Amino acid sequence: MKKVQLTKQGYENLQKEYEQLTKVKRAHAVQRLHDARAMGDLSENSEYSAAKEELAFIEGRIQEIEELLKNVEIVQNNSHGNRITLGNHVTVQVNNQTELLQIVGEFEADPLNKKLSSLSPIGKALINKQVGEEVEIQVPDGKLKYKILEIS
Repeated sequence: MKKVQLTKQGYENLQKEYEQLTKVKRAHAVQRLHDARAMGDLSENSEYSAAKEELAFIEGRIQEIEELLKNVEIVQNNSHGNRITLGNHVTVQVNNQTELLQIVGEFEADPLNKKLSSLSPIGKALINKQVGEEVEIQVPDGKLKYKILEIS
């Protein structure tokens, strides 16, 4: 597996999720499965099936996080506000509106919270740009012009 780039905050969030899954959620899911098993006939026990699925999901996510953590590269933001790099907060103007975005690694992207992957079309277009530059980006709704106002 190739190196997984994360910001320091993204790495800490992944560690917290891993700890929560292994120390709290897994034990809860195992107990739920045990309780459902005690209810009797497993072939008609929907609680048993649901508990089994929940445990499988938790175990799968734990394995996924373990793989990510083995291959993580924490990216330090060294641009000092000159050029956009992974981890930067960027203030842009798009469609006469000002937006604050953060460029993050692909595994910590959260578009609803304005955390854009450096591999997304917008992230790719903004990487290495400077304050004052304008970039035109093809998005599903057409082309949008982003003007970079501030990098922090």
